[in-house]
Amino acid sequence: MTKVKQKSDGKGSLKDIQILVNEHADLLNALINGHVATLKNDPIKWLSPVKKDNYAEFSDDDFIEVLELKLKKELKDFWPKKGPQWDALGKSDKGVVFLVEAKANIPEIVSPGTAASPDSKKKIVTALNETKKYLGINNDVDWSGKFYQYTNRLAHLYFLREQNNIPTYLVNIYFMNDKEVSGPQSKREWQAAIDVMKSYLGVGHHKLSKYIIELFIDVEDFRK
Repeated sequence: MTKVKQKSDGKGSLKDIQILVNEHADLLNALINGHVATLKNDPIKWLSPVKKDNYAEFSDDDFIEVLELKLKKELKDFWPKKGPQWDALGKSDKGVVFLVEAKANIPEIVSPGTAASPDSKKKIVTALNETKKYLGINNDVDWSGKFYQYTNRLAHLYFLREQNNIPTYLVNIYFMNDKEVSGPQSKREWQAAIDVMKSYLGVGHHKLSKYIIELFIDVEDFRK
Protein backbone atom coordinates (compact mmCIF):
# COMPACT_ATOMS: atom_id res chain seq x y z
CA MET A 1 0.00 0.00 0.00
CA THR A 2 1.62 3.28 -1.10
CA LYS A 3 -1.26 5.52 -0.06
CA VAL A 4 -1.81 5.31 3.68
CA LYS A 5 -4.82 6.99 5.28
CA GLN A 6 -4.05 8.40 8.71
CA LYS A 7 -6.16 8.88 11.81
CA SER A 8 -7.10 12.41 12.78
CA ASP A 9 -6.76 11.88 16.53
CA GLY A 10 -3.08 10.94 16.63
CA LYS A 11 -0.33 12.78 18.43
CA GLY A 12 3.19 14.02 17.94
CA SER A 13 4.44 14.91 14.48
CA LEU A 14 1.51 13.08 12.84
CA LYS A 15 -0.96 15.43 14.49
CA ASP A 16 1.25 18.51 14.21
CA ILE A 17 1.78 18.25 10.46
CA GLN A 18 -1.93 17.63 9.86
CA ILE A 19 -2.87 20.79 11.73
CA LEU A 20 -0.10 22.83 10.12
CA VAL A 21 -0.91 21.83 6.53
CA ASN A 22 -4.71 21.99 6.82
CA GLU A 23 -5.24 24.93 9.15
CA HIS A 24 -2.06 27.01 9.04
CA ALA A 25 -0.57 26.54 5.59
CA ASP A 26 0.12 30.28 5.41
CA LEU A 27 2.49 29.95 8.37
CA LEU A 28 4.29 27.00 6.79
CA ASN A 29 4.55 28.74 3.43
CA ALA A 30 5.89 31.92 4.99
CA LEU A 31 8.62 29.99 6.77
CA ILE A 32 9.60 28.17 3.59
CA ASN A 33 9.53 31.43 1.62
CA GLY A 34 12.06 32.77 4.10
CA HIS A 35 14.52 30.18 2.80
CA VAL A 36 13.60 30.25 -0.90
CA ALA A 37 13.46 33.82 -2.13
CA THR A 38 12.19 32.84 -5.60
CA LEU A 39 8.94 31.58 -4.06
CA LYS A 40 7.75 35.07 -3.14
CA ASN A 41 5.18 35.11 -5.95
CA ASP A 42 4.90 31.34 -6.36
CA PRO A 43 2.25 29.93 -3.98
CA ILE A 44 2.65 26.41 -2.60
CA LYS A 45 -0.25 23.98 -2.76
CA TRP A 46 -0.15 21.19 -0.17
CA LEU A 47 -1.24 17.87 -1.61
CA SER A 48 -0.85 15.79 1.54
CA PRO A 49 -1.83 15.19 4.25
CA VAL A 50 -5.19 16.82 3.47
CA LYS A 51 -8.34 16.36 5.48
CA LYS A 52 -10.61 15.58 2.53
CA ASP A 53 -8.31 12.67 1.64
CA ASN A 54 -8.30 11.21 5.17
CA TYR A 55 -4.90 12.80 5.82
CA ALA A 56 -3.33 10.22 3.49
CA GLU A 57 0.44 9.97 3.19
CA PHE A 58 2.14 8.72 0.03
CA SER A 59 5.18 6.71 -0.98
CA ASP A 60 6.61 4.91 -4.02
CA ASP A 61 4.96 5.70 -7.38
CA ASP A 62 1.95 7.22 -5.62
CA PHE A 63 3.98 10.14 -4.33
CA ILE A 64 5.28 10.71 -7.85
CA GLU A 65 1.70 10.56 -9.17
CA VAL A 66 0.18 12.93 -6.60
CA LEU A 67 2.90 15.47 -7.41
CA GLU A 68 2.26 14.96 -11.15
CA LEU A 69 5.95 14.53 -11.93
CA LYS A 70 7.33 13.45 -15.28
CA LEU A 71 10.50 11.46 -14.69
CA LYS A 72 13.44 10.83 -16.99
CA LYS A 73 14.52 7.92 -14.82
CA GLU A 74 11.86 5.71 -13.24
CA LEU A 75 11.76 5.47 -9.46
CA LYS A 76 11.69 1.67 -9.56
CA ASP A 77 15.11 1.69 -11.23
CA PHE A 78 16.53 3.70 -8.35
CA TRP A 79 14.64 2.46 -5.29
CA PRO A 80 12.59 -0.65 -4.44
CA LYS A 81 9.00 -0.65 -3.21
CA LYS A 82 8.24 0.38 0.36
CA GLY A 83 10.28 3.54 0.07
CA PRO A 84 9.91 6.70 2.18
CA GLN A 85 6.37 7.58 3.27
CA TRP A 86 6.30 11.36 3.12
CA ASP A 87 4.76 13.30 6.00
CA ALA A 88 3.70 16.05 3.60
CA LEU A 89 3.98 16.84 -0.10
CA GLY A 90 3.71 20.25 -1.69
CA LYS A 91 4.16 21.83 -5.10
CA SER A 92 4.31 25.44 -6.14
CA ASP A 93 2.44 26.92 -9.09
CA LYS A 94 5.72 26.94 -11.04
CA GLY A 95 6.46 23.30 -10.30
CA VAL A 96 8.83 23.48 -7.34
CA VAL A 97 8.45 20.32 -5.24
CA PHE A 98 8.58 20.06 -1.44
CA LEU A 99 9.15 16.75 0.32
CA VAL A 100 8.50 17.02 4.05
CA GLU A 101 9.77 14.96 6.96
CA ALA A 102 8.47 16.01 10.38
CA LYS A 103 9.68 15.20 13.90
CA ALA A 104 8.25 16.06 17.30
CA ASN A 105 10.75 14.41 19.63
CA ILE A 106 14.40 13.45 19.51
CA PRO A 107 13.96 9.64 19.51
CA GLU A 108 12.29 9.98 16.09
CA ILE A 109 15.66 10.97 14.63
CA VAL A 110 17.36 7.71 15.58
CA SER A 111 15.71 5.43 13.06
CA PRO A 112 16.79 1.79 12.72
CA GLY A 113 18.43 0.39 9.63
CA THR A 114 16.49 -0.90 6.66
CA ALA A 115 14.58 -4.15 7.10
CA ALA A 116 14.34 -4.72 3.35
CA SER A 117 14.77 -8.11 1.71
CA PRO A 118 18.28 -8.95 0.38
CA ASP A 119 17.41 -7.97 -3.20
CA SER A 120 15.77 -4.73 -2.14
CA LYS A 121 18.59 -3.89 0.24
CA LYS A 122 21.10 -4.34 -2.57
CA LYS A 123 19.26 -1.71 -4.63
CA ILE A 124 18.97 0.58 -1.60
CA VAL A 125 22.67 0.35 -0.79
CA THR A 126 23.53 1.08 -4.42
CA ALA A 127 21.32 4.19 -4.40
CA LEU A 128 22.71 5.40 -1.07
CA ASN A 129 26.30 4.90 -2.18
CA GLU A 130 25.56 6.72 -5.44
CA THR A 131 24.17 9.61 -3.40
CA LYS A 132 27.21 9.63 -1.12
CA LYS A 133 29.54 9.68 -4.12
CA TYR A 134 27.67 12.58 -5.69
CA LEU A 135 27.89 14.50 -2.42
CA GLY A 136 31.61 13.79 -2.13
CA ILE A 137 31.28 11.87 1.14
CA ASN A 138 34.03 9.27 1.40
CA ASN A 139 33.53 7.73 4.85
CA ASP A 140 32.78 4.07 5.54
CA VAL A 141 29.51 4.71 7.40
CA ASP A 142 26.70 2.39 6.31
CA TRP A 143 23.87 4.69 5.30
CA SER A 144 21.43 1.79 5.36
CA GLY A 145 21.99 1.45 9.11
CA LYS A 146 21.57 4.02 11.87
CA PHE A 147 19.79 7.24 10.79
CA TYR A 148 18.51 5.43 7.70
CA GLN A 149 15.35 7.53 7.59
CA TYR A 150 17.42 10.66 7.09
CA THR A 151 19.66 9.13 4.43
CA ASN A 152 16.86 7.65 2.36
CA ARG A 153 15.13 11.04 2.22
CA LEU A 154 18.39 12.61 1.14
CA ALA A 155 18.73 9.99 -1.60
CA HIS A 156 15.27 10.84 -2.92
CA LEU A 157 16.19 14.52 -3.04
CA TYR A 158 19.20 13.51 -5.14
CA PHE A 159 17.01 11.32 -7.35
CA LEU A 160 14.48 14.05 -8.17
CA ARG A 161 16.81 17.03 -8.39
CA GLU A 162 19.94 15.56 -9.97
CA GLN A 163 18.72 12.54 -11.90
CA ASN A 164 15.44 14.02 -13.08
CA ASN A 165 16.17 17.75 -13.07
CA ILE A 166 13.06 18.51 -11.00
CA PRO A 167 13.37 21.57 -8.73
CA THR A 168 12.96 19.91 -5.35
CA TYR A 169 13.48 20.83 -1.71
CA LEU A 170 13.64 18.51 1.28
CA VAL A 171 11.95 20.21 4.23
CA ASN A 172 12.82 18.85 7.67
CA ILE A 173 10.39 20.18 10.26
CA TYR A 174 11.33 19.96 13.92
CA PHE A 175 8.41 20.77 16.19
CA MET A 176 9.08 22.34 19.57
CA ASN A 177 7.03 22.20 22.77
CA ASP A 178 4.93 19.20 21.86
CA LYS A 179 4.34 18.16 25.45
CA GLU A 180 2.25 15.12 24.45
CA VAL A 181 5.40 13.38 23.27
CA SER A 182 7.92 15.09 25.56
CA GLY A 183 9.41 17.01 22.66
CA PRO A 184 12.29 19.51 22.83
CA GLN A 185 11.43 22.97 24.07
CA SER A 186 14.00 24.84 22.02
CA LYS A 187 15.88 24.92 18.74
CA ARG A 188 19.09 24.46 20.69
CA GLU A 189 17.93 21.07 21.99
CA TRP A 190 17.01 19.96 18.51
CA GLN A 191 20.23 21.28 17.00
CA ALA A 192 22.40 19.32 19.41
CA ALA A 193 20.77 16.05 18.34
CA ILE A 194 20.84 16.97 14.64
CA ASP A 195 24.54 17.84 14.83
CA VAL A 196 25.32 14.40 16.29
CA MET A 197 23.44 12.71 13.44
CA LYS A 198 25.12 14.79 10.73
CA SER A 199 28.56 14.28 12.23
CA TYR A 200 28.04 10.51 12.31
CA LEU A 201 26.86 10.40 8.69
CA GLY A 202 29.43 12.90 7.47
CA VAL A 203 26.80 15.21 5.99
CA GLY A 204 28.11 18.67 6.72
CA HIS A 205 27.92 21.19 3.88
CA HIS A 206 27.50 19.44 0.53
CA LYS A 207 26.12 19.88 -3.00
CA LEU A 208 22.49 19.50 -1.91
CA SER A 209 22.68 21.53 1.29
CA LYS A 210 21.04 24.58 -0.26
CA TYR A 211 18.04 22.43 -1.18
CA ILE A 212 17.47 21.22 2.38
CA ILE A 213 15.32 23.45 4.59
CA GLU A 214 15.30 23.01 8.34
CA LEU A 215 12.33 24.56 10.13
CA PHE A 216 11.96 24.76 13.90
CA ILE A 217 8.30 25.40 14.63
CA ASP A 218 6.76 25.93 18.04
CA VAL A 219 3.45 24.07 18.23
CA GLU A 220 2.17 26.82 20.52
CA ASP A 221 2.20 29.10 17.46
CA PHE A 222 -0.56 27.11 15.77
CA ARG A 223 -2.12 24.83 18.39
CA LYS A 224 -4.58 26.99 20.28
